[in-house]
Amino acid sequence: MSSLPTKNDILEWIEQNPTLTAKRDIAKAFGIKGAARIDLKRVLKELEADGHLEKRNRSYQDPERLPPVSVLQITGPDDDGDLYAKPMEWHGIGQEPIVLLIPRASDPAMGAGDRILARLTLVKNDTHHYEARLIRCIGTNPRRVVGVFRQTAEGGRIQPIDKGSDKEWQVASGATHGAKDGELVEAEQAGPKARMGLPRARIVERLGDPSAPKAVSLIAIHQHGIPDSFPDDVIEAADAAKPVGPEGRKDLRDLPLITIDPSDARDHDDACFAHADEDPKNEGGHVVWVAIADVAAYVTPGSALDREARKRGNSTYFPDRVVPMLPDRLSGDLCSLHEGVPRACIAVEMVLDADGNKLRHRFYRALMQSPASLHYEEVQAAIDGTANERTQPLLEPVLKPLYAAYAALVTARARRQPLELDLPERRIELAEDGTVTSVSFKERIDAHRLIEEFMVLANVAAAETLIEKKSPLLFRVHEEPSPEKLDALRETARASGYNLAKGQVLKTAHLNRLLQEAAGSDEAELINISTLRSMTQAYYGPINLGHFGLALPRYAHFTSPIRRYADLIVHRALISAHGWGKDGLRPEDADGLDDTGTHISDTERRSMVAERDTTDRYLASYLSERVGSEFTGCVSGIARFGIFVKLDETGADGLVPMRSIGNEYFHFDAETITLMGADSGQIIGLGQRATVRLAEAAPITGGIALELLELEGAKLAQGRRSPAGRTPRKRGVKAKRKADKIKRKVKRSRS
Repeated sequence: MSSLPTKNDILEWIEQNPTLTAKRDIAKAFGIKGAARIDLKRVLKELEADGHLEKRNRSYQDPERLPPVSVLQITGPDDDGDLYAKPMEWHGIGQEPIVLLIPRASDPAMGAGDRILARLTLVKNDTHHYEARLIRCIGTNPRRVVGVFRQTAEGGRIQPIDKGSDKEWQVASGATHGAKDGELVEAEQAGPKARMGLPRARIVERLGDPSAPKAVSLIAIHQHGIPDSFPDDVIEAADAAKPVGPEGRKDLRDLPLITIDPSDARDHDDACFAHADEDPKNEGGHVVWVAIADVAAYVTPGSALDREARKRGNSTYFPDRVVPMLPDRLSGDLCSLHEGVPRACIAVEMVLDADGNKLRHRFYRALMQSPASLHYEEVQAAIDGTANERTQPLLEPVLKPLYAAYAALVTARARRQPLELDLPERRIELAEDGTVTSVSFKERIDAHRLIEEFMVLANVAAAETLIEKKSPLLFRVHEEPSPEKLDALRETARASGYNLAKGQVLKTAHLNRLLQEAAGSDEAELINISTLRSMTQAYYGPINLGHFGLALPRYAHFTSPIRRYADLIVHRALISAHGWGKDGLRPEDADGLDDTGTHISDTERRSMVAERDTTDRYLASYLSERVGSEFTGCVSGIARFGIFVKLDETGADGLVPMRSIGNEYFHFDAETITLMGADSGQIIGLGQRATVRLAEAAPITGGIALELLELEGAKLAQGRRSPAGRTPRKRGVKAKRKADKIKRKVKRSRS
């Protein structure tokens, strides 16, 4: 056992390791065990009494030191142009530290009053105490507008791209930021709102060509009316928020709850931990902990923050930016389960048997402190045998038990048979200027599936608890497919040589059997797309109708309150049901759950459409330099005006107009979703392989036009075709009779 460290040794350790300052961290650093911990506690008390340390949430910190990551407010440049800032939270009794901001070339313009999240470095300097590097801006809040700049003799005007606004903004000659006529610009309100005349603005960023990639997400934000700036009172409320202490909470800071997220994640709202169940009656069982950020502690019912969060409904994610549901002071700081920082949470402890069945669970309002913020790839690499310096210490005590519990859940999932669609997700990589550098499909690894299974388990536990306690809540509802959509899926499956049984209660296991039979075949993508299209759209509602896709009778969203208002409602319901405080679900909020569910279901769809439109525009921009190139793909959609082909390389959907499909008239059959050639009888259906040439890619609209070169199993008729795809009446009657005859023959052969 090591000897007790001196007071200077302890102070030096705390100075060099600002995130490892709890008593247990200090004891571990100096090898102090057993009864010697009592002596360590005495020394720490003496340092605290002498004013050298301050105890905050069971961690010891130098009261005259700022945390390594702090929220700052810019106080303005000095005569030399250097930017200085002051800390938003200062607990010392001496002079408030002076912070010098060290800007990078890529940092945005900043001025007096702006609030930022910054990483600090202590320096010994006559002019300042810390140097700060910007992490992100979080506090500027003037009204913003995106539009096309039109130059005038007096400066210019901005024509907003928002279709809901026809009012122009006036820009003074000294506030154009060098913008040129016809450029897309982002501007902010300049000065107080004028009583008469056009509102005044100053251009803060030139976005260039309105069809350029950097403008894509801004166009979508304004087109779909997604709020992208917070009202002043919301920003003020967020800035005034203080960290929640341990009072009235279960202390889970000794529990190694880790976060596992994408490498570029901006916030961390869920953490997990698992260990073997020591109960001899549950041999081979597991105890799984899931802790979720306690957003309800900061966003109280009826507050300005609450009203704005409900209005937004959810965060919206684009390849180049996030439009958050909550201000960054909360979403990226106080509510985010950052490594080494005490954070308020709502945690659920779940006990599983060896086969992954949940035996029981219990919820707590708690305080946690994550030992590590990891990303999916490094966690998977550690399990696969290539741990790094971050994951190696956690491999045996944390990561392997997590995967052991996950293995049990995989067994339970196989019995439950949720819908197993194979539809890879695209990943768009952008350069700093917003241009698309690559388009790929995201790799699915066990680390992703592990977190998904734990979150599903926690969501089920939340729904079950609130049902048991007869508490109102918002369920995540996914109803089973309609008979009409199922009939269409059966028709598609039968035409592809597969069978989906009729006359029985449909279960996801039946659909999975169909998907498994088609896996690896030429029809696999067609069957997956057709199955997806047969599904109803999930929504939020106060009546439990189950979740068909997940094969679960009870399901609610609990695990993402930073980015979904529905989860915040469930958190409040849990608070009220357990009597944890006065910030739970109010009676008037419970009475309005139907309206809230409808509203946030609409905002979710709005975000989905905006995200899809943005992806389409980025893909069109990426492909715009490859006009004339040939691509392979499959028919993903059929309409009266043409066919859609999904390209293998990027997953982009392009239109082949009807007029360019061969040289004959094609009849559209809405029942079977096919085209039939009037002369050849050739049938074009979903899933057929195709070779196409890129004819046009329009970034401003996201439209992609294709020319059909070859269609698998099809011999397209050649020769003269009537204008615009029309056929003379006599020929049309003859073609219709022939098509009906072929159609009847096809139906007889299928039966």
